[in-house]
Amino acid sequence: QVQLVESGGDSVQAGGSLRLSCAVSPYSNGLVMAWFRQGPGKEREGVASIRTDGETSYGDFVEGRFTISKDNARQTLYLQMNSLKPEDTAMYYCAAAYLSFRSLDQSDYDLWGHGTQVTVSY
Repeated sequence: QVQLVESGGDSVQAGGSLRLSCAVSPYSNGLVMAWFRQGPGKEREGVASIRTDGETSYGDFVEGRFTISKDNARQTLYLQMNSLKPEDTAMYYCAAAYLSFRSLDQSDYDLWGHGTQVTVSY
């Protein structure tokens, strides 16, 4: 069973940056991976996804501020977040699935981490 373990969440001020990590074990180059988030009182939404060939997609709200990447050698997925806003406050989840396409639809993913909290204050 694949396990996903997120880390890197923290409390930062608006305009700051964070890098989230997701350790994947056992790792497979065949996994499509993604980041989702769920803010207080909100539905879970797709933040970014990365396909097996490295092609990426982002939620509209990202507006060029976040970058998803993966390091196959380190067996880790990353989310670099810059220019953070208070509305980015949420629990961030790593997800993975054996797909042939990238997706920001949570119903496409069957492997999930427990999340890491990001809090952005004014």
